[in-house]
Amino acid sequence: MTPSETFVDKLPKVELHVHLEGSLQPDTLRELSRGKGRAQDDVEQWLLERQKNGYRYSRFMEFVEAFKFAVLLLETPEDYALATTRLIESFAAQNIRYAEITLSAGVVLWKKQPLDQIYEAVREATLDAGARLGVRINWIFDAIRHFGPDHAREVLKWAIRYRPAGVVAFGLGGDEERGPASLFAEIYREARESGLHTVAHAGETAGPESVRQAVELLKVERIGHGLSAARDPGVCELLRDRGIPLEACPSSNAAMGLISGFREYPLQTFLDRGVIVTLNSDDPALFDTSIEKEFLQAAREWSLSKKQLAMLSENAARAAFLPEEEKQSLLLEIQQAAAA
Repeated sequence: MTPSETFVDKLPKVELHVHLEGSLQPDTLRELSRGKGRAQDDVEQWLLERQKNGYRYSRFMEFVEAFKFAVLLLETPEDYALATTRLIESFAAQNIRYAEITLSAGVVLWKKQPLDQIYEAVREATLDAGARLGVRINWIFDAIRHFGPDHAREVLKWAIRYRPAGVVAFGLGGDEERGPASLFAEIYREARESGLHTVAHAGETAGPESVRQAVELLKVERIGHGLSAARDPGVCELLRDRGIPLEACPSSNAAMGLISGFREYPLQTFLDRGVIVTLNSDDPALFDTSIEKEFLQAAREWSLSKKQLAMLSENAARAAFLPEEEKQSLLLEIQQAAAA
């Protein structure tokens, strides 16, 4: 191992932006497909297509179709529990100490599946695998913004119900253009008043104004992606002044063709403008990445020092939706590893 690989391996990590449904690795997909008719053949064909295309997508809807294929293999609460266990096992292998997993609750409702049974199954899997492997997990319930405000309010209702049982935040994903922030301001107000934290995907496939609206209209605490904010110094200033971190996902952005490659992610622009940045894998199985790979590629492409790599992990610990004493414990772990 190179010095960077050794350091990244031992560095305690925090992941804030990872989708359960996008984490289904090939072996997990095969496990899920057993006993489901032609699903096994379909899985192998789907995996070949991902490999043939280099885990890249020519447009957002092509990615949505790939995501939908994986999602539709999750048919039962037991399927979701298996996916959760496998994801937490991958966290432990990467020395991830804490993660906030996004469950696409809106997709569960779209599939007309029992969200209560599914969340209770993943919660049980979380407690079991987390205790066994030493990984702390919380959950974010995500609504599909282009399904509209009534759909989002239904997801919020479920997030509020399970707030005492590990759901720490409410968020929005999906098509930013067809689901502008202005439709959801009241719903986000209700989320805050219920005690939930708030996040939103913004500035991924839309321009910097989408990020501004998420901050000013939705009053989010973190931005998922926020890539296009780099094009607007005023939006960066807004993020800096309000202390709103970005959940950066460079491999995801490159795979979607939003930037030409990992190296083109505007990390230095954000840092120069005082924006807080965290590293994340987003949909790791769909982009052939992981949080460990993100850190290693960041070290290679941007020649980051150990101190800078540790800073990215510290940023995520500070941005986590955890009590202050737990944040401080994580920070201490990271700082001790960086100093060793």
